Amino acid sequence: MSELKRVLVTGGAGYIGSHVIFALQQTRRYKVISVDNHHNSSPKALERVAKLARDALPADASAQDRDSAEIDVHTVDLTKPDQIRAVFAQYGKGGIWGVIHIAAYKAVGESTEIPLTYYENNVSATVYLLQAAGEFGCTRVVYSSSATVYGTPPVIPIPETTRLEAHSPYGKTKVMCETIIADLCAAEPTRWRGLSLRYFNPGGAHPSGDIGEAPIGRPGNLFPLLAAIAVGRQPNDLKVFGNDYPTPDGTCVRDYLHVLDLAKGHLLALDALAPESKVFDDCPTDARYKAYNLGKGKGMSVLQIVEAMRAETKFDFKYEIVGRRRGDVPDLTADPALAAAQLGFKAEQTLETMCRDLWNWQTKNPKGYDSD
Repeated sequence: MSELKRVLVTGGAGYIGSHVIFALQQTRRYKVISVDNHHNSSPKALERVAKLARDALPADASAQDRDSAEIDVHTVDLTKPDQIRAVFAQYGKGGIWGVIHIAAYKAVGESTEIPLTYYENNVSATVYLLQAAGEFGCTRVVYSSSATVYGTPPVIPIPETTRLEAHSPYGKTKVMCETIIADLCAAEPTRWRGLSLRYFNPGGAHPSGDIGEAPIGRPGNLFPLLAAIAVGRQPNDLKVFGNDYPTPDGTCVRDYLHVLDLAKGHLLALDALAPESKVFDDCPTDARYKAYNLGKGKGMSVLQIVEAMRAETKFDFKYEIVGRRRGDVPDLTADPALAAAQLGFKAEQTLETMCRDLWNWQTKNPKGYDSD
């Protein structure tokens, strides 16, 4: 049995990070190292995901299997280069096999108000992370990008060949980080391999209800906001930004996929970075870099999501149509064909499952990770 590969996950305690760690641990092929500064996440998420991994072990689990269920947890601020280097130094040169870089600030609206904070936290941190990783011989990177890189796309569903033209500072940080990784792979094609995963809109939670989305303060995203309203943690006054978009009901359309389907995409991406992978064989140059959409390929409007959550929670959501919000795009629906063909990716879980798993998490944890 080959030994565990160490994989560093930035933002490991966050919503997506914790579900990615769950997926990594399920394989029992990886030793997860989490780095997070807990700006918008709880350390309890890591305790819970490790417990899920321990509980899933067979009675006759090997010492290595048991090791795969334990997470190496580091509290690190990625804008401090010394802190990142210290983590890599702990494992030595070649000690970490790959990096999944998820940590970022991610609120479109907020990014238009404090752009410098977003550029420092998302772009500078990525540069420092890559510098430290390269210094310690860790040259495989999976990057959490976003559908926001496309701005207002000319074609729906959106293929990866679409030009990148983000509207918000948040989206621009994602374009910049993709560009930095692509440039690095082009500069040192025999060393670096990179994949950017352009997430569409993840929803849901682990079906156990033990880990889920627990934003600090009022949730900025639709699913967790509806769950917080239904559980009584936020007032029942949803604002719908615009109903005059060129969409079936006039409200914005997004491509929602279950967070566990998204997490599986990261496993497939890591496999694609392995030396024996054929994913880069059709690259036009010797640079080993690609970007993939991770979405369902099916768009849902704001009002459709409200109705789906109403059906699940039996809660009577009240909403008010207000003006459009700066930086919003009418329709972001993925064309996921490339990820399906080259990575074997498929977002199989339904909208109903997403709503059920989210509501299960929210009712078990009405105050997120502070519920106990």
